[in-house]
Amino acid sequence: MKDRIFSPAGMLLSGCVMGALAKLSDVYFRVSYFQMSLSELTSQMSIWIVLGVAISLFSGSRKLAMANVFLFCAGMLAAYYVTAELTHAVYGWTFIKGWAVFACCSPVMAYLVTLTKGRGLLPLLIKLGVLAVYIGIDLLLFGGPQIYDLVLLIPLVYLLFVRKYDR
Repeated sequence: MKDRIFSPAGMLLSGCVMGALAKLSDVYFRVSYFQMSLSELTSQMSIWIVLGVAISLFSGSRKLAMANVFLFCAGMLAAYYVTAELTHAVYGWTFIKGWAVFACCSPVMAYLVTLTKGRGLLPLLIKLGVLAVYIGIDLLLFGGPQIYDLVLLIPLVYLLFVRKYDR
């Protein structure tokens, strides 16, 4: 089952589903509870960083991790904007370009994340770098950590620092 989910086809399909759900949540689920909304969660980078790290670490090899993360991001991006078009939602080319750059850079990020399975200074620096990017993006682009950012930090720290992986 894990091989099917973490296959390139599974990741493309998962990305398409997540992209459509993210856009639908932007359109239909803007209600906020406890200063959180599903729309806000799917519009921030934190959820996508955690998912990208998980996909990278659970993929069978470095090459597969790179392909899986790219296909997930590409599927998510395509489905998000197709759904936006179908629902007549507002979107801008600036966001499309930004997410496209993110998708194109995602294989490099996936490769770096797979290196965190090792031991030593380089894996530790990459782990700390992922955390720094996670926190930095929240501070610089989204006005500081929200409740869901702190909740998502727990699985991110677990995936990077606690869980053991086969190398």
